[in-house]
Amino acid sequence: MSRRRISAVVAALALSAAVPVLVPTSSASAATCSSYPSWVAGKAYATGDVVRYTDGKAYIAEHDNPGYDPVISTWYWEPYNCDSDRSVGNFVVSEAQFNQMFPNRNGFYTYSGLVAALSVYPGFATTGGDDAKKQEAAAFLANVSHETGGLVYVVEQNTANYPNYCDGSQPYGCPAGQSAYYGRGPIQLSWNFNYKAAGDALGVDLLNNPSLVQTDAAVAWKTGLWYWNTQSGPGTMTPHNAMVNGAGFGQTIRSINGSLECDGRNPAQVQSRVTTYQQFTQILGVSAGANLYC
Repeated sequence: MSRRRISAVVAALALSAAVPVLVPTSSASAATCSSYPSWVAGKAYATGDVVRYTDGKAYIAEHDNPGYDPVISTWYWEPYNCDSDRSVGNFVVSEAQFNQMFPNRNGFYTYSGLVAALSVYPGFATTGGDDAKKQEAAAFLANVSHETGGLVYVVEQNTANYPNYCDGSQPYGCPAGQSAYYGRGPIQLSWNFNYKAAGDALGVDLLNNPSLVQTDAAVAWKTGLWYWNTQSGPGTMTPHNAMVNGAGFGQTIRSINGSLECDGRNPAQVQSRVTTYQQFTQILGVSAGANLYC
């Protein structure tokens, strides 16, 4: 991943080892929907954004759009049920399936921690048809599996790298210490500027408290979802957009670690990710789709 220095971790780890139903928003859910920003005509929205319309109901963007009216442009928007907002029963991956995917996982990576993190990015695994939702969940978890050796590792194993992730040119510096910004969590978040950006986006002071990514399961999962939904890394799109807009699994690899794996640089690493993705889609009962390689 661009400037995250995750490649060393990836290489080391690789060598070692019910779909949400969209229903009319009830009066109970209207109160929940109030937490989403009001829709603004003419404001650009990205796929997966959730807004509250003038009638108090929520809508989720099915495609990027320049602020089209949710009740008119139904190709761009669809109703979003806030009342069941990302509860355990509405995640496309069940706990049993999660456990099947990660039979040797570290106890830190709880299913409940993942589910608790989902509300931060409501478009994740809820955008598009049933197959697209399952494929995105499988793609995210397959990449996470590759980064962490099957959800075994919480922190970067090569401690010699730890002092290398402080970019002193940043105005905020490294207040937690020169060696505090090593890879942590499901996406192995690294570098002081990434901790700052992720923390700002999530409302958590990760710049001063980076250890939260290795002690709080929900925070850890949120950092992975932050990258997946908002960062393009060395690629040209976010992994989320790659899956919901049909670019395919290969583009998620490019966005995560493509500068070191794609275009023939490390085909074994790419194949490892693809194989895991195919295994996970099989568990979820969905095809893997096209464009698997980068």
